[in-house]
Amino acid sequence: MRTVFVLFDSLIRRGLECYGGNLITPNFQRFADKSVTFTNHYVGSLPCMPARRELHTGRHNFLHRSWGPIEPFDISGFELMKRNGIYAHLISDHYHYWEDGGLTYANRYNSWEFMRGQEWDPWAAVVNPPLPEYKEKYHPLQYAEPGKKGGRGQGIINHEAMPDEEDHPMVQCFNAAFKFLDTNREADNWVLNLECFDPHEPFFVPERFRELYPTDYKGPILTWPIYKRVQESEEEIDELRANYAALMTMCDEYLGLLLDYFDKHELWKNTALIVTTDHGFLLGEHEWWAKSRMPFYNEISHIPLLFYHPDHSDQAGTKRHSITQNIDIMPTLLSMYDLEIPKIVEGHSLVSMMEHDAPVRKAAIYGQFGAATNVTDGRYTYFRYPEDFRNQELYQYTLMPTHQNSLFTKDDFNNASYEYSFKFLQGFPAMKLPVGPPESRGQGALIEDTQTVLYDLQTDPDQNNPIENPEVKLRLIREMTNIMKRNEAPPEAYRRLNLEVPA
Repeated sequence: MRTVFVLFDSLIRRGLECYGGNLITPNFQRFADKSVTFTNHYVGSLPCMPARRELHTGRHNFLHRSWGPIEPFDISGFELMKRNGIYAHLISDHYHYWEDGGLTYANRYNSWEFMRGQEWDPWAAVVNPPLPEYKEKYHPLQYAEPGKKGGRGQGIINHEAMPDEEDHPMVQCFNAAFKFLDTNREADNWVLNLECFDPHEPFFVPERFRELYPTDYKGPILTWPIYKRVQESEEEIDELRANYAALMTMCDEYLGLLLDYFDKHELWKNTALIVTTDHGFLLGEHEWWAKSRMPFYNEISHIPLLFYHPDHSDQAGTKRHSITQNIDIMPTLLSMYDLEIPKIVEGHSLVSMMEHDAPVRKAAIYGQFGAATNVTDGRYTYFRYPEDFRNQELYQYTLMPTHQNSLFTKDDFNNASYEYSFKFLQGFPAMKLPVGPPESRGQGALIEDTQTVLYDLQTDPDQNNPIENPEVKLRLIREMTNIMKRNEAPPEAYRRLNLEVPA
């Protein structure tokens, strides 16, 4: 068995032609015609590294932990493959792996390659940057001096260091993938995890892609929305959306090169190909940019999944409508290589769904540490927030006390204790650390619009008009609490939502 697992970042489902979108993405459609398209695929833990921890472990982690590393008690599917003679290789330009909150991921593989320069990756070194030139060249929303909070200054320096298309990290990632395949395509028992930070912001693309989406905007470079409510002019909004669209089309073209490689070398006979993303992104819908700060509308949580398996090539162009999640990727990969799925895994192998649409769950929960706990059954979505969002009971359970890009402070250990009871700890003790107000949670910007609401996706697919339906609400709450119990949610995870703690 051979597998190429392609993970994009912030890939918006609704933009893809194969999901009814209007962006120029013919190669996603080309792959959909070859593969099985999953129409009800959802995120689990958000954002970036919590999502990747799920891809490794097949378990939700947002109920116990904010952004953080693979823990000593975690079981990584890629490491399981490595230990059982399945060669696992990572190619990535996702620089969060090299921050404090991601440093334990890459070594779960046999080998890995890292391409530099995305977003505010501390890569290009310019001691005395030409700040007046940068300030004139970049929009005030995007310009920042290097070293200032947020990293946008470093992002400008990185941008300036990539004058040609071949300099782009995504291009280098795909080139590295082709090199890996040239060397290893005749071998057996390997997994290539090809991970591209694009189309994550900043939406920086070569001009040949940008010119496909003309706008009336005449201002300085504007490729990087701020995680906040929409306040820009119509021209600025159009420009940001056009830059995202252009980057999506660039992702599509390079995916097409991978499909060409499969065609040329007849890899469809013996190689699986899986394509998905970690989460979506808001481009002004619901009057918000980006993710994390607002409710996890479907633009963020409802994501694409395309799966080709050589043993099920007769299913080309078919669709599966049952609910799936990214926690299903890990057990799917293990089952493809006839490896035992650990008992603590909460995801399900999707191989059984390749023959026919056999549901693996009634509902799915998803969320971010300290924010809402959300649930969907595919027809309805329900966002449940604490009544007192600022003063809620929260603990982090960890043996790796790092935030995204910092270590825990001494104060984070005030009133700390040890927790032993969770089965997923496998006998390890975990530190139980009280969490302070929202600004201290190591999860980025503060969360707003914290209203508990229910949406009917059949009558309101854009989630603009909350409904009152007590019967549906009670049913979804039961589904949510049952899933939380299976995932060993701590007692405070129920109390903070004013839910009864199950026996």
